Amino acid sequence: MVDISVNNLVKFFVIGENLLDGLSFEVQEGERVAILGRNGCGKTTLFRILTGEMDYDEGEVFVNPNKRLGLISQIPRFPQGYTVEDVLRSAFQPLLRTKARMEALEAAMAVSADPVQLREYDALVNRFQSGGGYEMDVETDKVCNGLGISREQRAQAFESLSGGEKTRVNLARLLLEKTDILLLDEPTNHLDLRSVEWLEGYILGFKGTVLAISHDRYFLDQIAQRVIEIVDGRGEFYSGNYSFYMDEKQARFDLQMKHYEQEQAKLKQLGYTVERMKGWGINNRTLYRRAMSIQHRMERIRKTEKPKTQRTMKANFGERDFSGDVVFKMKNVAKAFGDRTLFSDVNLNVEGGERTALLGDNGTGKSTFLRCLLGEEDCAGRIQFGPTVKWGYLPQIIHFDHPERSLYDTMLYEKNCTPQMARDRLGAFLFQGEDVFKTVGNLSGGEQSRLRLCMLMDEKINLLILDEPTNHLDIASREWVEAAIEEFDGALLFVSHDRYFIERFAERIWLLEDGHIRDFPCGYAKYRSILEHEAVAKTSSTAPKPKKERPKGGAKDAEKLVRRLEREIEGLERQISQLDAQIEAAASDYQELTRLLEEKESAEAALLERMEAWEAAQE
Repeated sequence: MVDISVNNLVKFFVIGENLLDGLSFEVQEGERVAILGRNGCGKTTLFRILTGEMDYDEGEVFVNPNKRLGLISQIPRFPQGYTVEDVLRSAFQPLLRTKARMEALEAAMAVSADPVQLREYDALVNRFQSGGGYEMDVETDKVCNGLGISREQRAQAFESLSGGEKTRVNLARLLLEKTDILLLDEPTNHLDLRSVEWLEGYILGFKGTVLAISHDRYFLDQIAQRVIEIVDGRGEFYSGNYSFYMDEKQARFDLQMKHYEQEQAKLKQLGYTVERMKGWGINNRTLYRRAMSIQHRMERIRKTEKPKTQRTMKANFGERDFSGDVVFKMKNVAKAFGDRTLFSDVNLNVEGGERTALLGDNGTGKSTFLRCLLGEEDCAGRIQFGPTVKWGYLPQIIHFDHPERSLYDTMLYEKNCTPQMARDRLGAFLFQGEDVFKTVGNLSGGEQSRLRLCMLMDEKINLLILDEPTNHLDIASREWVEAAIEEFDGALLFVSHDRYFIERFAERIWLLEDGHIRDFPCGYAKYRSILEHEAVAKTSSTAPKPKKERPKGGAKDAEKLVRRLEREIEGLERQISQLDAQIEAAASDYQELTRLLEEKESAEAALLERMEAWEAAQE
């Protein structure tokens, strides 16, 4: 069954310049499709057309009318004073109306009940139960726990949240609404690694249809079954995930370039032949007619379009010579805000050329750690840099002292360069033509990051510190940043939730968790493997496997063993039942929930052992 069908869709904002120009595709029920394309190609516009928020100029758009469609990037307005809990509860409005009617009937029937009321109440109870009414609280806690929405935050006013927090709450609301078709526009923005992994698991288990716009390549690899790339207003189709798309796109480019070069060589040869035959045919009409015949054939040959290579930025980080072994040392470094300790007892050394990723959940203090390292925040302990170290820093939140200046003036004043040098450097970062006269304050987040990188790369540095460097960047810009970092030989320290970026560059990982930093001298894949093995070992240690017991004596001893095992089995079953209740109550506390789930797994393993021993004793 087709859930979404788009046929010859045309949308323009300026007459004569079509943003979407004959876009056509179909999405079947249950498919997970990635929508790719450079920034400004019309991806978000397409989503707004699918939701009916925006009209289109030509073509046909069909969205299954029997399906509920939700768009993540679209944050609706809620009444003044709504808390986060109220927003989440709005996902259950039909069920809440049913519950209110049930309570009204209960009050009426307490006085006197008639058959009509009883039948209505019975129908409402069935509707409430089949719609998941009795699981509303558990589902809400589970989704909030997965997306990192704390119990305290749920009590806050929705309007008081940041843009990223609102996006996260709206994502939770849509997931709770049991939407049939999910349109995800950059859903991993503002999520930490744990929340992104939880969202991936949710989408993989989701029975409905998913269309996702994302610059998170790792995320797309996990969830996408096929890719639609919007190029020049039309769709190009790839029947696989992001990695398949990259390989197939390169293969298509190579094939088209080969056909183009062969065709150009053939046309060149035919053109040379025509010119010679025309020369010879001055006194020979037969040769002249043959030359004209070849020329007409050349004009009829279907020309292969030369494949376009995407404009790329060409720049490298300026590097300063580094002498010595140690880039910086940290001894007994600690930072706290009031009673809350972000980190303490940090003792770390970084040597020349090391590439380190600082990981941790949102709010654990990663950005604060970087600011402490650079002296922008006060902290306890001692931090010492090597004598020849010069660092460059790209913060997560970009700030310019003079946002009213143009890009061109910013380069002239802040980098003290000539007008031609300013033009050249901005051009290397794809700020060309009239773009250089844009006001810095009016740039998008990605453009501001690009401008800051442009200014940063001119400096001679040997320590590069990046806080979420790929935020706000499209895939092409991320790949360019990665190429520039690949050429950088100095030390690198970065905070990122982009697993593709982490996997490519991290040779050492610092995990900031529970106020301490754990040092893993390995890459991301091995780091994940270590954490998984630790989780398994922890589970195993809490559930020591008892040895299978066999009675040493006769039937009497066997009967004693059977009765003892039956008592232990009953005790373990009671323990598991109690754990189920505790798990339901602790659904909003991630750490407690994790501990309880591990304890339940251990108890279930012990119960299985006792059952096997009981069967052996019975024999």
